This record gives sequence, structure tokens and C-alpha cells, in this order.
Amino acid sequence: MRKQFSKSDIKQFLEQFPFASSFMDKKSDVVQEDDVLLVNKESLFLNIDGEWVPSLKFLLKKPVLPKVVVDKGAIRFVVNGADIMRPGITACDSFEKDSFVVIVDETVGKPIAVGKCLLSSEDLMKETGGKHIKNLHYVGDDFWSR
Repeated sequence: MRKQFSKSDIKQFLEQFPFASSFMDKKSDVVQEDDVLLVNKESLFLNIDGEWVPSLKFLLKKPVLPKVVVDKGAIRFVVNGADIMRPGITACDSFEKDSFVVIVDETVGKPIAVGKCLLSSEDLMKETGGKHIKNLHYVGDDFWSR
């Protein structure tokens, strides 16, 4: 499905996501192609579970989601689509259960994935094992190449 956003569609989107105004305005070419929102031909948002989420390309430019830091050992699994396990998490910002977060590596702090948390940050850091973040979008996936 392809849908060209009108000026009113863009205005409504910017009201919901004011941080997007640094990358788009009413004059921008905004097109929804399936589950991807292209702004001036760049994929900046993804529709995941019926919600618009900033893509990694967007997050590389402007980090707007809470961060979860993973150790070096977890990186290769995360960028291959694995869910994030508690032992690999070294730190995180504050967030609520079911929040979207950006997964960053501990060395450089570069975004490597977007996930949805199954616990709040407080509960997450109390845990010692198990999968606690669902990996939704990662470097090298189908969304990345658009």
C-alpha cells in the first residue's frame, strides 16, 4: 500500500511526534509504503504493532527513545535479530513496561536495534536472566535497507 501524506496528514503526525519536526515539515514529501514512512525518500518511521516508531536511521541522527546499553558479547546476536537477554544489558534509562527503546552498544553508544520492553526499567535491572526486550528492528534487517 502506498499513501501520499497531505499537509493535514503531516500536521497531524507532527502533533503526535513533535521531535520529527527537525526532519520534516508541511512541505516535505511524506509517503507511507506498507509499514514504512518515507520522508524525502528516507525511511524515518516504522509502523510496528500499529504504532509509529522511529527507525534506526532516524535514531542515528536524533536519539529520542530511552536507551538500553548492551555489552560487546550481545551485539552480534542483537544485530542478527535476537531478543535482548538480561545478562547482556549493562545499563538503561528510565522507562515503563511496553515502551519502545533503542539498543546501543556500550563501547561507542551507537544505536544497533529498536525493541519493545516486556518490563519497566526498574524491574528489568532487578532481574538476572531471561529475555526482556523484543527485538523489532536492527541494523541490516529489511527495514534498514529501505
